[in-house]
Amino acid sequence: MEIGEATKRVEKLRETIDRHRYFYHVLDKPQISDEAYDSLFRELVELEDKFPELKTSDSPTIRVGAEPLKEFKKVKHAVRQWSFDDVFDFAELGKWDERVRNALKKHINSVEFHFTEDGKDGIRQIPVEYCCELKIDGLKIVLTYEKGILVQAATRGDGEIGEDVTQNVRTIKSVPLRLNKLIDISVVGEVWIAGESLKKINAERVKNNEAPFANTRNLAAGSLRQLDPKITASRKLDTFIYDIDRIEFLEALLPRSKASRNFPSSQVEELKILEELGFKTNTNYKVCKNITKVEQFYKLWADKKNSLDYELDGIVIKVNSRKIQEALGYTGKAPRWGIAYKFPADQVTTVVEDIQVQVGRTGVLTPVAHLKPVTVRGSTVSRATLHNADEIERLNLKISDTVILEKAGDVIPRVVRVLKELRSGKEKTFHLPKKCPICSTAVVRDEGLVAHKCPNIKCPARDRRTLTYFASKAGLNIDGLGPRIVDLLVDSGLVSEPADFFELEVGDISGLDKMGNKSAENIVQSIKNASHVELAKLIISLGVPNVGEETAHDLANYFKSIEKLRNATEEEFQNIYGIGEIVTKSLLDYFNDKVNAVRLDRILEHVTVLKPQSVKKSTPLLGKTIVVTGTLDTFSREEAKQKVRELGGKVASSVSKQSDYVVAGANPGSKYDDAKELGVTILSESEFLKLIAS
Repeated sequence: MEIGEATKRVEKLRETIDRHRYFYHVLDKPQISDEAYDSLFRELVELEDKFPELKTSDSPTIRVGAEPLKEFKKVKHAVRQWSFDDVFDFAELGKWDERVRNALKKHINSVEFHFTEDGKDGIRQIPVEYCCELKIDGLKIVLTYEKGILVQAATRGDGEIGEDVTQNVRTIKSVPLRLNKLIDISVVGEVWIAGESLKKINAERVKNNEAPFANTRNLAAGSLRQLDPKITASRKLDTFIYDIDRIEFLEALLPRSKASRNFPSSQVEELKILEELGFKTNTNYKVCKNITKVEQFYKLWADKKNSLDYELDGIVIKVNSRKIQEALGYTGKAPRWGIAYKFPADQVTTVVEDIQVQVGRTGVLTPVAHLKPVTVRGSTVSRATLHNADEIERLNLKISDTVILEKAGDVIPRVVRVLKELRSGKEKTFHLPKKCPICSTAVVRDEGLVAHKCPNIKCPARDRRTLTYFASKAGLNIDGLGPRIVDLLVDSGLVSEPADFFELEVGDISGLDKMGNKSAENIVQSIKNASHVELAKLIISLGVPNVGEETAHDLANYFKSIEKLRNATEEEFQNIYGIGEIVTKSLLDYFNDKVNAVRLDRILEHVTVLKPQSVKKSTPLLGKTIVVTGTLDTFSREEAKQKVRELGGKVASSVSKQSDYVVAGANPGSKYDDAKELGVTILSESEFLKLIAS
């Protein structure tokens, strides 16, 4: 066969094979036998072997698997990838629906929307309908096509940067390598694997003395992140595509009226376009006119979920109208126009052995259930917060009650129900104390709020924790100011708020119990050293509720100065990725509080706030997630973390499959073991130094 004839034959074979791939793997309606399909495939392989110049990136033979990769490259998403907030019951869903409608009130006079008249009170309303889809328990994937050809597949990653898994995704037969229209498009979907495949693979792993996969999601994620695409191909992954991130119609192929419209008008239209282009979509979606209909859809699939060959963990609810989606916009971490309605989570029973009260830095009294230890979702739980007195009353919870404990995904375990039928009569009613258990001040409850608080701003539980935290390694890292010394300073009346530390003299400290002149000099010098503080460390030291280490660094990098931060608006906070309504409220509450404002002003009289260092644009750590553990010789763990941030990396507190490196010093502990078990690259201190030096 000559090259000209081979070219025509190869093209026809590819079209035929791809058409039958679509019938089999997308529509589940095979038109020819497996043997006939295999015969066509073998002929194509032989022709491409004979004429290598005819091989293309969209050939079906690519699915067999390319050469193993050395590592996954990081890629920046063209469109930021969001995650949905969760609700767990109809009441929470109703509150979300109310937020959607309240947010739309400011658009009520916009000519862009059509209105309905409420027959009861004549109020004009924007009608909202929801598109409900099944929430597949798999791994999110972003596919990019140029002129109809698959050019990149990437994992979600942190929403901005993911991993390039193109070679592995090419092995998934439900993913089209070439679309049936020559358009530029980026789409989002879920990679999943059937439950039967999990059983077979786990049986084989047990036989080979390997740890079985916990669930289909872990198996799908592990399969997609194999460095050898041939292993991925053997796992028989599948997909459902459900969103369009970006689409550009080429005017030469479509009517001018459609070419001028740059995006589908609704979520349902998106799904139909995806199906027309050749993607596998999940057809079990429904448009609901109200949340009562949504609840019916939810209950239907909660009952039917075990009949499917893929796993569900809930449904996803999206406002169907694209215009309304754009009007609603996003919070710092999630779209306002969508929500995930999760199915009931894994549950176990245990016994509440005691309820104790903790007093936090803000004075809030939090009842905590001390439980008979129990394992749920693979981890042992012995405590669960009961949040507040209203929650205990709602549950009708007593000490010694048998309760149902629930853990959904990575959510903190919570008590969801009391099994009253198991009561023996010896259970004890719990009452929140009327006086603070630390300072005996009468507890107060502000009108309209659920929290009970100790109002004493000088309560040792408040001030001492605040002061200790301010001076701790997480805060300003003032060497020598541990809890015992802080207690001595408070008891002696030398310190009552953070700024007082900076006014201490050697003579003030040296006269304290078991404190000599040299020790006092060291502490004063440490305080002086801490007076030149990075903005992120200052933010951490303030102890704003819900603001942790990484959030503080995000705030510092965004605002660049403490003055801009303390005067920021709600909108500015929610523009920052990862900062949602709860963190925003904590920040606004903190900086709007007059006592906090005076305390911060006093601190700023004594410290010099250093501007955040700009992140270098090209470094070996850019986009990498790194965990630091153990004792390092060259610098402290905090200094190592800061170096990672300066070089564009992200610092994590625990090891996961998403971790790129674990930097292990002496006595690394369990994180080292976790890294070995998960196959995460472990760097010694010298290897880490070489990496950052490069």
